[in-house]
Amino acid sequence: MHKTIWQTDKNAIKTDMPSQVFNTWITPIKPVALNENELILEVPNQFFYEWLDSHYKDTIDRKAINNKGRPLNIKYTVSTEKKRIINHIDTGIDKHKPTPLTFINKNQRFNSFIEGPNNQFARAAAMSVAKNPGASHYNPLVIYGGVGLGKTHLLHAIGNNALANGKSKKVVLETSERFTQEFINSIQKNTNGEFTKKYRSTDLLLIDDIQFFKGKEQTQEQFFHTFNELHQLNKQIVLSADTYPGDMLGLQERLVSRFQSGLSVDIQPPDFETRVAILLEKAQQSGLELQYNLVELIATHIKTNIRVLESIVIRLLANSSLHGKEINRDLVEEVIREKLGKEMILELSIEDVVKKVSEIRNVPMKLIVGPSRRKEIVKTRHLAIYLCRELTNNTLTSIGLFFGGRDHTTVIHACAQVEKIYKKKTAVTKFIDQISRDLSVANF
Repeated sequence: MHKTIWQTDKNAIKTDMPSQVFNTWITPIKPVALNENELILEVPNQFFYEWLDSHYKDTIDRKAINNKGRPLNIKYTVSTEKKRIINHIDTGIDKHKPTPLTFINKNQRFNSFIEGPNNQFARAAAMSVAKNPGASHYNPLVIYGGVGLGKTHLLHAIGNNALANGKSKKVVLETSERFTQEFINSIQKNTNGEFTKKYRSTDLLLIDDIQFFKGKEQTQEQFFHTFNELHQLNKQIVLSADTYPGDMLGLQERLVSRFQSGLSVDIQPPDFETRVAILLEKAQQSGLELQYNLVELIATHIKTNIRVLESIVIRLLANSSLHGKEINRDLVEEVIREKLGKEMILELSIEDVVKKVSEIRNVPMKLIVGPSRRKEIVKTRHLAIYLCRELTNNTLTSIGLFFGGRDHTTVIHACAQVEKIYKKKTAVTKFIDQISRDLSVANF
């Protein structure tokens, strides 16, 4: 009953607030119980409750009614559940002593990893290992690439998948820094036996950022013996690094040799289409409505780091839900500037270019992007399409969509027509130069 009543109340609340606010602050609330005229709701944490109480209490109270239309008193409880991180390792250590924990993020799975040409091979190798740990020639599997490209995501995905399909009962996922710290602590506290048991009794060992073993001779020695023992038992080892193992400096040669004995796969920065897909996925997960042209704007400027792409979505969500700001081009540009600083150079948008062509040729925008086949309008449309291709970073498909849903072959044809007609003329060149100078008024 309490779930049905809360669902009805939620539907009523939804009509009174923007969708981003609703998805951020109302959707996570869970109904717990209904006691006469009192509805008990669970919120994720104390901060969430305090913000809800100070900003949306009146709205919730006003909409909270029972199935007879009578007002309900709302009481809140704070969840004690740890939702994002779960422990999957039974170390076998005395339960009265502090137990080293292995954390796997349950949200980082293969189905939430956006695949593109830049990471296709790495993802396929990771899935193969997750399905049959230790049973292939991919042992060890080393995934390498720059910062924020998804290496850690794949490690967590392997761990989650291997546990879910029952292929590995004991999984250890640690960073190289945590491995080093635990090793140092085991020496200081004389608990080396417990440390060794944790890492050498596992079915699947995943170590993130092995480059940080550089220069740590004793840690490398310890990991070398751990590696050998697991490998001889056909236990799967997966490592991530910022560079190809053979190019690492500061690692023992015999350790590098072990790293190179399996399969090394790289992840490259995502291409434009993959960046767009990542942004759309992250926005959907966050309940954030982003216009496609704004997604393209972000993807155009953030080219090498997926974490920055995701952080921009979170920043936009915060500005929208916490400060009530409209998510428009100005806000997106502001957030991008915060991330890139002086590196940001804003390119022209398709709309910028078409507006300027409209002004100069005295042809309404709706006719330029519309279906009209009048000769002068077609000529202006072709010119606008050509300039969009030359002056913006949008794909041919995106340009076609802006011009009334035309396909990329139409865009190619339009550009060819302009190049053919104006091949020996300087008018278009001058026009482009003038638009490039901050879209100043041109003479054409």
